[in-house]
Amino acid sequence: MAMSETRVLELLKQIARGEQPAMRALYLEFSGKVHAYVANHSRDAARAEEIVVDTFHEVWRHPERFRGESRFSTWVIGIARYKMLSALRSADPQHEDIDDFGETLAAEQQDVFTGLADRQRREGVMNCMQKLSTEHRECLFLVFYEGMNLAEVASVQACPEGTVKSRLHHAKASIRNCLQALLRRES
Repeated sequence: MAMSETRVLELLKQIARGEQPAMRALYLEFSGKVHAYVANHSRDAARAEEIVVDTFHEVWRHPERFRGESRFSTWVIGIARYKMLSALRSADPQHEDIDDFGETLAAEQQDVFTGLADRQRREGVMNCMQKLSTEHRECLFLVFYEGMNLAEVASVQACPEGTVKSRLHHAKASIRNCLQALLRRES
């Protein structure tokens, strides 16, 4: 069961007094979500972990900045997003390769043709996702993987809800068209 916002506020008050067990509880509850968000965008495990730590260090230093205008998870992902974008801007472009999206099933578990077809489909889907702009890809992730509503996504992306609706609509249409083209090529 997810931690209530009331409990989060209690923990933030304790953190403001320097109580480390409160920070530990908050970290354990929300670090997985933050890590999943960052890892989805950076594709670099070390960088993702560093951003998660930096994000929660920011919470530790300034718990009073959470004003309760959104859910805590939305707020903390917003911090992570800012830190991630800052890290990506300052990173050397040669380290931003995004080409390993999952482990390939062992060859002995599938015949060669099935394994090849699965790999081609996975690569096709990832190729379709990569054709989306960063904002569209992020919007899809926040809605479908994080379960955020439009207002929360708008808060994270610092844009109006109407923009989020538009991004979702265009992203889904782009993915659908891209996948249909992929399937036509396979047939």
